[in-house]
Amino acid sequence: MNKILIQNPRIINEGRSFIGSVLVEGDKIAAVFEGEVPGNVRAEANQVIDATGKWLIPGVIDDRDPGLTHKGDIGTESRAAVAGGVTTFMDMPNTKPQTTTIADLEWKFNRAAEVSRANYSFFFGGTNDNMDEIRRLDRSRVPGLKLFLGSSTGNMLVDKKDSLERIFGEAGMLIAIHAEKEEVIRRNIQYYTNLYGEDLDISFHSKIRSEEACYQCSAEAVELATHILHLSTEKELSLLSNHLPLSEKKITGEVCVHHLWFHDGDYARFGNRIKWNPSIKTIEDRAALREAVNNNTIDIVATDHAPHLPEEKQGSCLKAASGGPLIQHSLITMLELAMEGRFTYEKVVEKMAHMPAELFRIDRRGYIRPGYYADIVLIDPERTWTVSKENILYKCGWSPFEGYTFHHGVWKTFVNGELAYGDGVVNDAVRGKEVRYL
Repeated sequence: MNKILIQNPRIINEGRSFIGSVLVEGDKIAAVFEGEVPGNVRAEANQVIDATGKWLIPGVIDDRDPGLTHKGDIGTESRAAVAGGVTTFMDMPNTKPQTTTIADLEWKFNRAAEVSRANYSFFFGGTNDNMDEIRRLDRSRVPGLKLFLGSSTGNMLVDKKDSLERIFGEAGMLIAIHAEKEEVIRRNIQYYTNLYGEDLDISFHSKIRSEEACYQCSAEAVELATHILHLSTEKELSLLSNHLPLSEKKITGEVCVHHLWFHDGDYARFGNRIKWNPSIKTIEDRAALREAVNNNTIDIVATDHAPHLPEEKQGSCLKAASGGPLIQHSLITMLELAMEGRFTYEKVVEKMAHMPAELFRIDRRGYIRPGYYADIVLIDPERTWTVSKENILYKCGWSPFEGYTFHHGVWKTFVNGELAYGDGVVNDAVRGKEVRYL
């Protein structure tokens, strides 16, 4: 069995930061040492990595969308993931094929086993008419159900009251909600197109997918008890509880990296590149979301990675595709915010690794602990680099962060004890494992 000793990094894990070492045996963490490593352990290691000056953290766990195959598939986007320190993804169901049947779920598992460099899992999508499929799910293989209560692709808008009642009453698993009120969105579109015509610029996006569209839908969702994805407004935070441990919360919440970084004043500079659903809101909303991460009102930070080709991001507010590629840069962006004093580094690890593992009840991932899978990331805290087309790994070939200079870099990423990314190179021989749930 291969034994790797990662020696002398600063380990950031479970609210602590200390100089130590980690021994990896096969696909698991065998031991964590604080201070000196016993001589016999060093002698038995097949490989010793001197990580002095580097930081060691658990791999990021992200719930995300890989896109459609012509612009981002499991193979290409998992390469970008490991380059960004993401070792596990939980794919959303609104891709081709939509994961709303057991057969399509199995197809995705089989495809991921063939091509994914990261560990993989798949949300199942609820619709108005697939309750029989939901009843047949193996709960140990899916993180939960994803429901779209606002606009979505295909038949994934769940807008019938009896369907919602059946799903919430019988599913028996975590239900994650994309919360935007369809009626409010339609009303806003009608209002602004009547005033200004259909060629609306990007500044109208946050007016159409407004605070009220988010709040009304979130308010209905919390009556049913659930997990709310992509929180984007200060008003929605009033629906959640802070200062409670995760295990005691009836309603949990997620925020995306882009809602913590951008605000609506950035539309003038970035245009459609920062068009997401839910929309980027005000600078006051951004400040409130950051505080909600710090006071634990918000439980996890994720990407909603949804790549589109540059030409698909062109056009008016009503025509340009919503979504953007983020999984290669999500961790680095959060570390940048920590460097600015917005969060502690320990808080970044908590919200991007520990809490996803806890919330979704993931088996032995998300922490640096003996017996856990060796999904670990080494960070170079002294690396200054600029995002450019030459170092972007997304199949779509662009990033909203192009031209931005970051001050941390991912040095090495291990997936189940194997080096999946190191010194700027993805190891394309590595394959992740299917994630299991307790």
